Amino acid sequence: MASPKRPDRFFPPGTHLSEHYSVEGLVRLSEGRLFYLANDDRPDRPRRFCWACGNDDTPRGAPQCVSCGAEMVTRRFLVSVRWERDGFQAYADYFEKRIDHPGFAVPVDMFYQDSVLCSVTLWNGEGLLLDEAAPLSWGQVTHLAQRITGLLAFLHHHGVSIAQLSSANFLVWPDGNIQLFDPNIREVYDGPVPEEERIADVMAMGELLRRYSPTECWRLADFFALAEGGSYPTAYAFGRALEPFLREGGPPERNIATAMTDVGLERAHNEDNWGWGTVAEGVELFVVADGMGGHDRGEVASQMAVATIHREARQRFAAGGANNPERMENVLEESFQRANNAVKDYSDEVRSDMGTTMVATMLLQDRLAYVANVGDSRAYLLRGGVLHQITRDHSIVARMVEQGKIKPEEARFHPLSNYLSRTVGLDRNVDIDIFSVELEPGDKILMCSDGLWGEVEDAETESILNHYADTRVACRELIRAAHHGGGKDNITVIVITVPGA
Repeated sequence: MASPKRPDRFFPPGTHLSEHYSVEGLVRLSEGRLFYLANDDRPDRPRRFCWACGNDDTPRGAPQCVSCGAEMVTRRFLVSVRWERDGFQAYADYFEKRIDHPGFAVPVDMFYQDSVLCSVTLWNGEGLLLDEAAPLSWGQVTHLAQRITGLLAFLHHHGVSIAQLSSANFLVWPDGNIQLFDPNIREVYDGPVPEEERIADVMAMGELLRRYSPTECWRLADFFALAEGGSYPTAYAFGRALEPFLREGGPPERNIATAMTDVGLERAHNEDNWGWGTVAEGVELFVVADGMGGHDRGEVASQMAVATIHREARQRFAAGGANNPERMENVLEESFQRANNAVKDYSDEVRSDMGTTMVATMLLQDRLAYVANVGDSRAYLLRGGVLHQITRDHSIVARMVEQGKIKPEEARFHPLSNYLSRTVGLDRNVDIDIFSVELEPGDKILMCSDGLWGEVEDAETESILNHYADTRVACRELIRAAHHGGGKDNITVIVITVPGA
């Protein structure tokens, strides 16, 4: 089944939704969601609705509700619009339960309009975790883990299981408090969720938390990976195993890298994937992959490639030996090749064309980097304020530029710009390009999918990286620039900063 597409049209500002709401504007896109800001200022209605008591008979000009006396002020709302009909009934069943908990951003309304389901939550200026670059600190990610564990346990007790958990499902208050928001519901039960059905929610929680773990917190990331792999069947079991981490302070923070991924403005699903982690003493691995293939196979390919290269690198380093440059390059090449062959084997098994681009950077003690790539996901070096491309694209147009058939500035808009000559998973034992970079304090390495460089000129990328010293902000601005450029594809960025002397 093909991935559902976004609605052909959006709700423009001023659109009236249901009986109470007027759209202020579209504020965010996510997988399977459009988020709008709206208010209840509806001059077309002679009477106003009171959100305190539910009375709908107060004249528009009256300062107080005629029933309960509550002050009648304009309220603002976050409206989530979903269009995948398979989830409509489950969400409606969840809404009818009227579950209330301090950790939930409780929906105040739900309705259908123009073949989409709209869920309405009061908005008080909260942000989305979706807009927060990874990582969080040890304290932040363990606090988030504790909060989500409690929320999952509460939902399961009240008969609600979730279908997916992502950073789009959490609101962040100015004080740092986090609330569950607009969850994807898999099923609603008359009683508690059966225990054997709870593990999928814990696995989804593990994946989300692992992504927000800093590279130096490898023990914490490993714990979340265990949850992601199904080691904890219930939220209770996960919570008990989490307790020792809550009592620890974590290792010293290095703040060496930040990352963000975004679905873009036209795609329904994000087939990009990324990962990072410590793979040996003094060695860290960073990866970006851009999946391709029908029937959601691109997402599978990119996820498999990222997971495999990390697992293989750790296993090879664990076999023993000195972590010197020569061994590091060999481990990177062997692990990259194993990831390629794993995707190829799975593709053959399911008889589906699938593959992914991939760029990987292995860092040795902040002084040497080996960068490997297949496809057109890129790595750049920013040194002395000047951006240099490290990798070479394996694409038809890149070859045409090398041969002098077209100019570099023509490549971006060439009709063959999306045709790749080499990908992960297309053939066994793919040719891998590996580049060595001797690092200097203050260097930055940018890794990205073509959703960034295909929409943003290198000069603008260079300007953003130079202008924003905080790489968390730089990541957000790079995503925003890709949106302004058109946002036709998924966008993923990792920015690595080499510490100063």
